[in-house]
Amino acid sequence: MKLEYLEEKLGLKFKEPLLLKQAFTHSSYVNEHREDSFSDNERLEFLGDAVLELGVSQYLYRNNHDMPEGEMTKLRAAIVCEASLVNFAENLDFGEYILLGKGEEQTGGRQRPALLADVFESFLGALYLDQGFDCALAFLKKYVFPKISTGAFSHAMDYKSQLQELVQQYKNYSICYEIIEEKGPSHNKEFVARVSIQDQLFKKGSGRTKKEAEQRAAKNAFDAFEENPTLE
Repeated sequence: MKLEYLEEKLGLKFKEPLLLKQAFTHSSYVNEHREDSFSDNERLEFLGDAVLELGVSQYLYRNNHDMPEGEMTKLRAAIVCEASLVNFAENLDFGEYILLGKGEEQTGGRQRPALLADVFESFLGALYLDQGFDCALAFLKKYVFPKISTGAFSHAMDYKSQLQELVQQYKNYSICYEIIEEKGPSHNKEFVARVSIQDQLFKKGSGRTKKEAEQRAAKNAFDAFEENPTLE
């Protein structure tokens, strides 16, 4: 399938079309076309990985003012992991545009997760080289960041589930959450939650929503319980 169709679909026009072609060229295709001066996408993948990490890091930093460094690191890891990149690539039908060798094609390479993830990163690398970081960032704003804001990666920050799993490794302790305080005007409330484990360990957490406050409390309880699971 011609890459011009992809450019039209994405609303982009590469200044150097060969860069875009390289982004979708797998090493198996290069190996079967040695007479041509093709380059595979592995170097672009290396660059695109850095572009993606920087773009996501900047987004998380600017949009989560109260999120600690450790939580941002964990959330970023969930966003840039292979499974997420495969999802991004599949949503954009990137697999249809990959140039593969015959053997790779016959063994289902077009649907191979690692290959799709690599292509997504190599495309970002090519876009960065061709049009700069601002254009690459605009692409991420359109196709990646909305998934973050809608909670597609919230599982990575589900400390309530993590706390439940950790506690169950030791004893069948009970865990209880309650909202103990509401502060601020109705349009900008802050909630304070308290979690208790077996009516012994108590930790608090605050957030803009009740759910966020409970998650923060769970995170604090998780850290405390991990350090002292005997509750002594």
